[in-house]
Order: sequence, then structure tokens, then C-alpha cells
Amino acid sequence: MLEVRGVTKSFERLMAINECSLTVQKGTITALIGPNGAGKTTLFNVVSGFEHPDEGEVLFRGERIDPLRPHRIFHKGLMRTFQISRELERMTVLENLMLVPGGQTGEWIWNAWFRPRRVAREEAAIMDRALETLEFIELYHLRHEPAGNLSTGQKRLLEIARTMMAEPDLVLLDEPGAGVNPTLLNKIVGYIRYLYEQGKTFFIVEHNMDLVMTLCEPVIVMNAGSILAQGTPAEVRQDERVLRAYLGT
Repeated sequence: MLEVRGVTKSFERLMAINECSLTVQKGTITALIGPNGAGKTTLFNVVSGFEHPDEGEVLFRGERIDPLRPHRIFHKGLMRTFQISRELERMTVLENLMLVPGGQTGEWIWNAWFRPRRVAREEAAIMDRALETLEFIELYHLRHEPAGNLSTGQKRLLEIARTMMAEPDLVLLDEPGAGVNPTLLNKIVGYIRYLYEQGKTFFIVEHNMDLVMTLCEPVIVMNAGSILAQGTPAEVRQDERVLRAYLGT
């Protein structure tokens, strides 16, 4: 589903990614792990269009996407989240979800004038779907709360809810377990598994090894901007190169 071919990305004298190549197969929950500064988030930025590679290319379902802007990549069915949640903090939780579906009739001002009934019907259907999603994700009681008031864990749940509203084919999750207590983390893992069972493919950057080892396969290890190792969780856990990279020896 996703192929990264020989991608290199530098920032002045800092080489963040060095001739990196990897694949993410459809129907998997693939993990990308590595020590801090390995280049994982920069790679996510390149894949999702927030950065463009200096060299190499990124293909999504066989189509090259690295020249595209983020919103174009999103509309092709690839969605990402961020280490720090990027909710629309002054809008309510419900409004954050209702904005997600693209191509809404009401986005064009003349439709509000000439097709008000169609706009109203569509908006009502989107609201119903958003409310159902919030109920499933256990944020229904906060539907009218400004999204900026949510806790870190609740914002992570909101990201999952937005993913459900977007219905992407591939989801890039950047540290979904960061700053989340164990109880809420178990819920997030459950929701990821649910979406996976619904046919979604996941590519996850995560430092929580318990989450990675129980949820993800395969596991790709990145170090100093390059791919160091990949395999099953058991294989990666026993790889001497991986242990050296994490221990700094």
C-alpha cells in the first residue's frame, strides 16, 4: 500500500533521513520504532506531504505522492495524526468531527442560497454520524465542549474519532500512546484493533514497547535516518543491532 524508495531529507547540515526505503503492506499494523532523533517523525512528514524529500520518492497504492500537498494526499485516502494533537481548539468536539468529511455541499456558498434543503439534509446526516462516533469512542458527554479543553488522553480519542469520520485506507499514527494513562491507552489500542478489523491499514510510530509488541506486526526499526532492522516483534526484540541502538553502545 505504501512504498518509500531511497528517501533522503536534510535540514541545513542535519541529515534527518538517509536513503530510507520501506514498505507497508495492506491489512497490517506496521510499527516504526527507534531512539529519539532517528528520523521517524520526519519520515511521517515526508509521507504525508508536510515535507518534501531531497531525493527519492513515496508511492501510495502505486501512485507517486511525494510532490503533493497534504490535503491532496488526505483526499487520496491517507490520513495522519501528530505527536501533539492538532484539534480545532475553539470549536466543539462535535464540530471538529463534522468538519472532517470532504466535498460537503455546504462548502460552496451558492449552495446555501440555492440548495438549502440539500445542505440541511447532508449536515443532519453528518451530525448523526458524528454523534454515533462520539458515543462509540466514549466522548459523547463532551460533544459541546471546546476541543481545546480536553485532556491529553481525550484529545487522542478525538483523533481516533476524526479518523473514523474520514474513513481513510491508510492511517499514520504518530505516538498515539504519548502522555496517556494505562486505562485510556488500553481503550486506544482497542479502537485501533476495531478499525483494523474494519479493513484499515496502520503505520504507527510509538515508543511504548508494550503497545508495539502486542499490537503491531511487522516492526521496522529506524536509527540515524536509515532502516536498521525489520521483522516480527520477537525477531526485532532479539536483534543485537536494535539493542545497541537503543542502549547507545
